Amino acid sequence: MNLALTPETIKVACSNCNLRELCMPIGFGAEDMKKLDEVVATRRRIKQGDLLFSNGDKFTSLYAIRTGFFKTCVSTEDGREQVTGFQMAGEIIGLDGIVSDHHSCNAVALEDADVCVMPFAKVEDLSREFPLLQRHVHKIMSREIVRENSVMMLLGNMRAEERLAAFLLNLVQRLHARGFSQSELTLRMSREEIGSYLGMKLETVSRAFSKFSDEGIIEVKQRYVHILKPDALKKIFNPQACI
Repeated sequence: MNLALTPETIKVACSNCNLRELCMPIGFGAEDMKKLDEVVATRRRIKQGDLLFSNGDKFTSLYAIRTGFFKTCVSTEDGREQVTGFQMAGEIIGLDGIVSDHHSCNAVALEDADVCVMPFAKVEDLSREFPLLQRHVHKIMSREIVRENSVMMLLGNMRAEERLAAFLLNLVQRLHARGFSQSELTLRMSREEIGSYLGMKLETVSRAFSKFSDEGIIEVKQRYVHILKPDALKKIFNPQACI
């Protein structure tokens, strides 16, 4: 994976980034942010459909997504693609490479995207100097573990409608934290990719969307989704909490 400077690689400063509160520790002073600026060496542009990194690539850096949307996926033994996650602006991607010094999945841009390249060796060095940063990195890792455990629960214990309801609620919650609407979203992934992530066939995903639409819970126009009755969606996902 080539991380050398190119015409599409741009210097970026964390101290001036409007997403810094999402992907960097709260409480860093001005001098701390200057040192952090030195860690984030470049910004890299990834075109829709292109790979940020591939399964087997040597792990060198973490990536803070500045704009755009990604999916991570692996290939099954029979050649099918299994989606393992969706990542958006303000989130860190590339943690899979820490354990073996090589990436264990593909990261594909679902739309044109910008990422901040953070060489992991420099992140480690700065973490030793700033316990606040080290704790933040640990929190990011822990959040990924929690997210993976939640997906396993989805796949093991929930019906198709519950899985889709949980997916939509999680997605809109994450987008709202970034300043977007609490009830409207544009899906950057296809229904087939949603099905791969949730362990559902394409037909099952489409039926679940249609059911929610027919019941007036959501309004769907191609990839645009308007959640009309969020409480009803929450009741489908977690009926016990709504009793």
